[in-house]
Amino acid sequence: MKDQIKKIAVLTSGGDSPGMNAAIRAVVRAAVFHEIEVEGVFQGYDGLIKGDFKRLNVRSVAKILGRGGTILKSARSAEFMTKEGRQKAFDNLKNRNVDALITIGGNGTFTGAHIFHEEFGLPVMGIPGTIDNDLFGSDNTIGFDTATNTVVEAIDKIRDTANSHNRLFFVEVMGRDAGFIALRSGIATGAIAVLMPEEEMSIDELIEVLEKGAESNKTSSIVIVAEGDANGGAYEVARKVNQRYSQYETRVTVLGHIQRGGVPSCWDRVLASRMGVAAVEGLINGHKDVMIGIINDKEEYVKLNDAISQKAEPNAEEMRIAKILSI
Repeated sequence: MKDQIKKIAVLTSGGDSPGMNAAIRAVVRAAVFHEIEVEGVFQGYDGLIKGDFKRLNVRSVAKILGRGGTILKSARSAEFMTKEGRQKAFDNLKNRNVDALITIGGNGTFTGAHIFHEEFGLPVMGIPGTIDNDLFGSDNTIGFDTATNTVVEAIDKIRDTANSHNRLFFVEVMGRDAGFIALRSGIATGAIAVLMPEEEMSIDELIEVLEKGAESNKTSSIVIVAEGDANGGAYEVARKVNQRYSQYETRVTVLGHIQRGGVPSCWDRVLASRMGVAAVEGLINGHKDVMIGIINDKEEYVKLNDAISQKAEPNAEEMRIAKILSI
């Protein structure tokens, strides 16, 4: 199979995540090691359609291991959602003699890659890069560790103010459809409650938790709210609580896109490096229409259709622990 893969293309798509550059670097260097040429595609699938390619080599990816964001840029492409747009993308790849495509991104990125493979038969390989950690088939996605570290650092600072003024802070974190960031950072910061899409907590239940905290002389508290929680965002949760509970002076902080940026952690750099190498070697060994995941510290190739159709669930033991430790 190695002789059939002479050139690969790599792109990043969807929301950026810390560690994407480390993955790009690993893809390029692993490919060069195996005597395979690499075309970098700028601006995601839009770049495939417009032919925005650049040959990458070992020196092209020097000094990017610790950079946040993505040197290949990222964009969403409405045209790639059409058959005509995908045909243009395929023609551009074939005109450059590209034999396989590596896509770094999340659910939407992999949906496009899967359809692209089904239509044209081009081998595709996905590398999971999303801070939400919500892709089935890998214990961690690139960027999740850095994002949670960013949240923890911010909440540690917020807690200083909460303690100084006996305040109740509602901190909104990213997680439109998944509560991985909220749950992990909630345990790490000692939040009194975590509100997340996977486990609905009513306002009544939240107030009951706050009241128990007050009874045990808790003078300040942090409530972490995933943006996709059923009660609404942090502002809406705070409004509903304030209508019925006045024990604390309340404040709201929305961390927003600060969670996506910054220098990738050691964990994310190593994770991205392992996945980048495994992606290239997976293509060499005949894997296609799959995502590289790491489960129980072992590389696994997961069908793209499974990665996008099955739902990743937060760790049940972590959910149990969060409740125990919040008293």
